[in-house]
Amino acid sequence: MTQSARVKLTSINLLKLDGVCGIIMDIGKRTGVRIKGPTPLPVKKLHIATRKSPCGSGTETYEKWEMRMHRRIIDISADDKTIRRLIDLKIPDDVHLELFLT
Repeated sequence: MTQSARVKLTSINLLKLDGVCGIIMDIGKRTGVRIKGPTPLPVKKLHIATRKSPCGSGTETYEKWEMRMHRRIIDISADDKTIRRLIDLKIPDDVHLELFLT
């Protein structure tokens, strides 16, 4: 039975995210299923500005921090064997994977 699966990947490390996308694409090509993606989504940026002086006196100087969250979507029309391979996939700790079956 063929199902459709959507894999949503999120990470702050772009190299590891692209590595996991490559592994998923390789699994899809080896099993011979139809694949769409990886489709890059807009990067979410988290901006934080903190005051440098801990006591509050002195000049107002700030440190600015930014965290970028990169996201990708891969659509797979997969059979049970391919979905099991995706579930058993070993991914790095800083890559978040969501699998939606439709």
